Amino acid sequence: MKTIDKEYTNSSEVLSSRFITLIFPLVDPSLFKEKLDGIKKEYKRATHYVYAYRSHSLSKSSDDKEPSGTAGHPILDLLYKRDIDDVGVVVVRYYGGRKLGSGRLLRTYVNCVNELLNQCEFVEM
Repeated sequence: MKTIDKEYTNSSEVLSSRFITLIFPLVDPSLFKEKLDGIKKEYKRATHYVYAYRSHSLSKSSDDKEPSGTAGHPILDLLYKRDIDDVGVVVVRYYGGRKLGSGRLLRTYVNCVNELLNQCEFVEM
């Protein structure tokens, strides 16, 4: 299993929507809400705050008003598939006025996180 020891951020644009992806160390799941609240304050005009976290035996995800199953759970699945633990991931979306459709939305969220994970330096646990 692997994790990260610092925060990483990336952004991309798809059909006028802006996606900002953040991944950060999370050794205590009870601190996730505090971190999410800070992100919501920093990006206060965003439309969605999709998230997933995995820490020890606990995990959670949220689509935050995106169509069910298109955002949070696929991100959490990605953390399990890539064997990454003790991390939180938040994707902030600024809606650009064009709907992506469920399939494209799911691919966009997964691609945003995958691109950021490919930039991370991992440490073995």
